[in-house]
Amino acid sequence: MEVRYSPNNLSYRSLKTDDVRKAFLMENLFREGKVEMVYFDLDRAIVGGASPVKESLRLMSTKKEMAAEFFAQRREVGIFNVGNSGKVKADGREFSLGYKDAVYIGLGTKEIVFSSDDASKPAYYYFVSYPAHASFPTTFMKFGEVFSARLGNAAEANSRTLNRYIHPKGVKSSQLVMGLTELDEGSIWNTMPSHTHQRRTEVYFYFNLDEKSVVFHMMGDPSETRHIVVRDRQAVISPSWSIHSGGGTKNYSFIWAMGGENQEFEDMDNVEMSSLR
Repeated sequence: MEVRYSPNNLSYRSLKTDDVRKAFLMENLFREGKVEMVYFDLDRAIVGGASPVKESLRLMSTKKEMAAEFFAQRREVGIFNVGNSGKVKADGREFSLGYKDAVYIGLGTKEIVFSSDDASKPAYYYFVSYPAHASFPTTFMKFGEVFSARLGNAAEANSRTLNRYIHPKGVKSSQLVMGLTELDEGSIWNTMPSHTHQRRTEVYFYFNLDEKSVVFHMMGDPSETRHIVVRDRQAVISPSWSIHSGGGTKNYSFIWAMGGENQEFEDMDNVEMSSLR
């Protein structure tokens, strides 16, 4: 497990491009036959990817970083399949996940196992975990059957569908909130106008991009922004003081995950476009 310590809202301003990428961007979450994880000091978030091929993979705790007997001893986990069909097993319960299906794993679950249905067409599991103070049921979520809403418009190049999976009015959790947004063809902007979340961090995982396409993820204090070039199946963590908008060279999809003091989706501090620098 890689451990990262985040720059604060002042020190990030002096970072060079490579330093910004090393601090906030996760480039290689998927390695064949491996579980990759990054542990952040920001709200103790863990972001990872599991790539089972022929053999199943177990989500294990790490003694040094987590000091836990098993991964979900004091945590909850949201898992999305962004590959081909596969299965997630949680304490003996097996869930079949297709593309963009998800499963919430509750506090206290001792065994979490990932597998692919076909080694030649593997599943790719993206997951985010935060500490949990209460236990909620492990729950399967099928894409197309969760709460969804249409947002934006073509004139502003941000027509999109927002899908909420883990949230107070849907699948309940201790503090994790998670969903998936898909931009229409011809639309490229997400979360613009911008906002910050003083009460929680957020993680953006970008996917559904071809090899020649990128997203310019905007971050930083609204008065002094930076950008990170993000490619397919890469993720960015956003501190509470940072905006988190993105503009792509084509339409794309992204999974958003939040953890912190407040689970309300609308809990945000909006930023006027005129104040962006």
